[in-house]
Amino acid sequence: MEEHFAALSEAAGKSVSWGPKIVGWGDHLAAVLSSGGRLLACGNGGSAAEAQHLTGELVGRFRNDRRPFSAIALHADTSAATAIANDYGDHELFARQVRAHGRPGDVLVCLSTSGGSQNVVAAAKAAHEEGVTTWALTGPSPNPLAALCDDAIPVEAPSMATVQEIHLALVHALCTALDDALGVPT
Repeated sequence: MEEHFAALSEAAGKSVSWGPKIVGWGDHLAAVLSSGGRLLACGNGGSAAEAQHLTGELVGRFRNDRRPFSAIALHADTSAATAIANDYGDHELFARQVRAHGRPGDVLVCLSTSGGSQNVVAAAKAAHEEGVTTWALTGPSPNPLAALCDDAIPVEAPSMATVQEIHLALVHALCTALDDALGVPT
């Protein structure tokens, strides 16, 4: 247990350097969402939970009341997800939904602790085809997802659990940056 907290503390200490990037993402996302665009998010397993956490904060509220924004966790539509997986294969699970819901100027946040999840990488490729901006939260680099996306934060940590915990902190940091860009009071 002590090793886990030591690794988490070390990874969190490195996260301070990502502040300017997260502020930039928040500013960009504020412009997209305020103009009627949407955020799509995808991931598998624990990363799916983080994706849904992010979209929940945007549709609901993060710190204080503000208007709801269009945000979709692509795994959460179980009927569409299972139909796509059945008819097209698991690798198309998110890509097909990106093609259905993504519009030029929207943002896709891809979460993958490995950075190599085939269906998440395929979603990023589909997003590029649709003119959707792609951001990735991944595990250690180099990895295919970080290399493919428009911007990425690869978390250098020895365990996937630590990567996921840092991803949650980054999700909250992005929500804070968005609210700050929108002028939502704290």
